[in-house]
Amino acid sequence: MLKAILKDEAGFVVSTELVLIATILVIGLIVGQTTLRDQVVTELADVADAISAIDQSYAYSDITGHSSSTAGTVFDDEADFCDVSDSGEQGTGAGSGTCVLIDNGVSEQNGAQTIAEASDSI
Repeated sequence: MLKAILKDEAGFVVSTELVLIATILVIGLIVGQTTLRDQVVTELADVADAISAIDQSYAYSDITGHSSSTAGTVFDDEADFCDVSDSGEQGTGAGSGTCVLIDNGVSEQNGAQTIAEASDSI
């Protein structure tokens, strides 16, 4: 009879392991997709800043070929949003200033729309 009880519990252990592994995988996927979403939004904001910074009064670098030439443009990715340094290192610590917050939406101050600061969400 003792052997029968041990055999019954073996199925329970396998089922419990599967539930725990599936739970850990789902939590990991959610965290990974949230991080990916935030990084895509930050990079799209960088592209928007680059496009909005284009002005014909700037000096562009040019490319000259054998019989033709064309004007170029340069964009320097500076520290913005959650960037801690100019190298693009990400962070939300005390030195990061502001972050892209998707959940808080956009607030309007003095007629201008601004993204909420990281301290507003706490």
